[in-house]
Formats: sequence, structure tokens, C-alpha cells
Amino acid sequence: MAKRERVMRMSVEQPLWRALAGYRVLTMMYAVGLFAAAYRSFARPWIAVGFFAVLVVWTLATLPRVASAAACTKRFLTADLTIALTGILLTPLVDDPDRVHAGGPTLPSIWTAGSVLAFAIKGGWRWAALASTLVAAANLIERGGPARDTVHNVILVWVASIAIGYVVEVARASERTLARALEIEAATRERERLARDIHDSVLQVLAMVQRRGAVIGGEAAELGRMAGEQEVALRTLVSGGLVPVSRVSEDAAQGAVVRAVEHDGDGTGDDDEPVDLRSLLAPYAGAQVSLAEPGAPVRLAPAAAREVAAAVGAALDNVRGHAGERARAWILVEDEPDEVIVTVRDDGPGIPEGRLAQAEGEGRLGVALSIRGRLRDLGGSADLISVPGQGTEVELKVPKETNHVNDPRGKAEQR
Repeated sequence: MAKRERVMRMSVEQPLWRALAGYRVLTMMYAVGLFAAAYRSFARPWIAVGFFAVLVVWTLATLPRVASAAACTKRFLTADLTIALTGILLTPLVDDPDRVHAGGPTLPSIWTAGSVLAFAIKGGWRWAALASTLVAAANLIERGGPARDTVHNVILVWVASIAIGYVVEVARASERTLARALEIEAATRERERLARDIHDSVLQVLAMVQRRGAVIGGEAAELGRMAGEQEVALRTLVSGGLVPVSRVSEDAAQGAVVRAVEHDGDGTGDDDEPVDLRSLLAPYAGAQVSLAEPGAPVRLAPAAAREVAAAVGAALDNVRGHAGERARAWILVEDEPDEVIVTVRDDGPGIPEGRLAQAEGEGRLGVALSIRGRLRDLGGSADLISVPGQGTEVELKVPKETNHVNDPRGKAEQR
């Protein structure tokens, strides 16, 4: 069986980086436009022209730096904030003093907020508080005192940046929690899949060796006793095994990453074409098992068809194990427009009330995992009806649109 690793990346902050990149470009154009409109009012316009040349080149050249948290390094943040602070402190030297005291905009204007927001998205509210405090100090120095409009703007930037930084921290924590939950769910489903395979093969063989050994006697009886002990131990391990530790990794550039291993059917790669379920159920027919099927092919996705066939096999194993070798069984396949229904019925003694719950508690997972677990993973259902003395009927329903098996997220992006 071939394996394929599906990588699911989740990043709630990535849209923030894209928005920040757009914000920096727009605010750069806005600052240049303000300067161009008031060019004649500047006392030393050539100094302002030099600053805006640096601002434009820096903003456009560093767009890749604000594409992700990994690219936005501390060195870049420091240089970016330095340019913003320099522009603020240069304003009294190049602008008309009357405009400065009247509350005119600084050279970088609202472009400065982009630098503070980069700190917030990168490092959270603490980094945002540090950057906004430095900007506040520069604005107070530029105005020469705490003017009303300056204090208003400073507080607005300070509160907004800290709030955004806090939201980013909460989003990252939620992202990691979700990634761990998905990883645990994927690991649990993989353990259930392995438990089904073990039940369908190893446990069945051990149970058969135990029964035959008891009948033969002698050394075979001792071998059967040992097989029975191993069966009990293996059932206990399968039913109560530990879920592996989460393997969630954190990629600052792309967000949390969950890696889930999916299993392809036969490793040939030709696993997309629907298969005829009848061909997979035909081998079960025999002297004691009758198969009734439609005249036309019953097409299902390959993985779904294999799981349904395995569930039917598990149901027939239960018939042989609990109803006896001479018990008869009937398999009925119905091809409905939206789903496929497979019914397995036998003429055995039936299942006493409460026996299934008791068997599951003992680690006997034939019905819980090999039948119900398989259909649950396919998005279908498995209903068991049993009346003591009148046999047992297992009805399996699977939707035709089933595309993923053991996939905790459904249709996830594959990379």
C-alpha cells in the first residue's frame, strides 16, 4: 500500500501581511501627494525631496519583506522604523514653522503606522507597544510639546497597534490549537485503521489457532492457549493504545503545518477511476454465502469500495465465528441514486442484548471498528439489527460522493 503525505497549512495572519504590503504602498503615495500639493510651502523642499526618494525606493524594494513573518526580520523592522522616525524629526527642519505648529502632517504622514503595524503582526502587542511609544516620542519632539491633535493621533496609533498585536497573538494560539487537534484526529483515525487491519487478519488467525488447538489437544492445546493469551494482549493494546504525540510544526512564514499520511490502495497510482463494487464482493459468495446484486455495475471510489468490501468481510467473519461454520449468510447489494446499500443477513442465533457493548469493553472491535468505524470514515452508516433466535442483519450505507478516507478535514489543499 503506497503512502502519500498531505500537508495542510493554516495561517490566519497571512492576509494581514498582504494587507500591510498594500497599506505601505498606498500610504507612501499619499505622503508623496501631500508633499507635492504643499511643495511651495516648505522652507527646505530639497531635503524633503531627498527623504521621499529614499521612502519610495525603500517601500517598493522591501515589499517582499512584508510578505510573511519569516521575511520580516528584526533588522528590517529596526531600519523601517528608523526611516519613519527620521521623517518625523526632519519635518520641523524642512517645513514651514507655522504649518508645523498648526498641526500639519509630518513628512511620512500615516506611512509611519505601517512600520508600527509590522511590529504588531511580527511580535504581538509588546513589540507594538515599543514601536508606538517611540513614534509617540518622535511626534512630541517634532511638535515641541503635547498638542491636542498630536496626542490624539499618538493614542490612536498606540491603541490600534497594541490591539492588533494582541489579536495576532490570540490567532496564533488558536491556530496552533486547531493544528494539534487535527493532528490528533488524524493520528486517532490512523490507529483505528490499523486496528481494523489487525482485527481482520492477526486477531482472526489467533482466535482460530486457539479454537483448533483446544479441539486437537496435546501440544496443539498449549499452542492454542498461548495464542489465546496473545489475542487478549493484542486486543487490549488495540483498544486502548495511546495516540501519538502531535507533530504540529510552526512555520512563521506560512503558519502552522499539519502532516497527515494517507494510504493509496495498491501503489499503482491508478486510484481515481471508480470501481465496480460487485467485483470486490464476488469472492465472498460460496456454498454458505449467497450474493444478490444489480445487473449493472455498482460504481464507487476505489478507497470507498475497498472499505465497504472489508466491512462485509468483517460481518461474514462474525457470522462464521459466532453462528458456526454451517450458518448461511446472504449479501444484498442495492444501487440507489445517492448511495449504495449493502445488507449482510444470516440465520444464526442472533446477538444477545448488551453483548456488543460487552465485546467492545473486552477489546473485541469487529463491529465497532471493522464495520462501523469503516463506514463512519466514509461518511456513511452501519446499522445492526439482531433478534435472538432469528439471526442478525447488518445494513451498510455509503454515499456515492465519498472521496476521502481517514481525512479529518475533508477536501483539504494538497501540496
